[in-house]
Amino acid sequence: MGMFSRFTDIVNANLNSMLDKAEDPEKMIKLIIQEMEETLVEVRSTAAKHIAEKKTLLRQVRSAESNVKNWQQKAETALSKGREDLAKSALVEKHKNQTQVDELQKELSELEEFLGAVQNDAQSLQEKLADAKRRQDAYTLRQKSAEVRLKVREKAAVYNIEDAINKFERYQQKIDEVEAQVEAYDMTSNQDLSSQISALEADESIEQELEEMKKQVANG
Repeated sequence: MGMFSRFTDIVNANLNSMLDKAEDPEKMIKLIIQEMEETLVEVRSTAAKHIAEKKTLLRQVRSAESNVKNWQQKAETALSKGREDLAKSALVEKHKNQTQVDELQKELSELEEFLGAVQNDAQSLQEKLADAKRRQDAYTLRQKSAEVRLKVREKAAVYNIEDAINKFERYQQKIDEVEAQVEAYDMTSNQDLSSQISALEADESIEQELEEMKKQVANG
């Protein structure tokens, strides 16, 4: 059993209501389309069978109508020849064939009414099938659109993260540069202090040597 038990269920089905109640509308629309297509194949097969039956009935009607005319002519011929008994028998056969014509015509009328209803229902089913396929295309388009939008969002998010990291690295580089300048200044300052002390020590050595020379000169 499919989701529809009879052809009329599909024709009378409310597609909007079914999709609104479905937990997965996209999956539901696929099942509906599949069921509709399978049912349409069955309807066409049944219609073809009854159309063939209609052609058979038409041939039988034409044959019976022809027999009616033939027995009418035979009855007239027999009566013209003075054979009332044969004319009466011919009329009996005529009425038998006329009854057959009436029955076949009734059967043919019912069959044509049935085929007309099937044709109308098949047209309705085709319209519903076309609507279902449009909805399926819409779901597919929405899905693709959502996937594209998601990719755009993801790429934007990645770009923002990378941009933030790049900015942080630039700030870090600036901080490193400032710290390097401070270290360079301290290093330079330490070297100047060391040079000054060394200079003082050199001056003191010279002063001592100068004093020694003065003593030697005084004693000489």
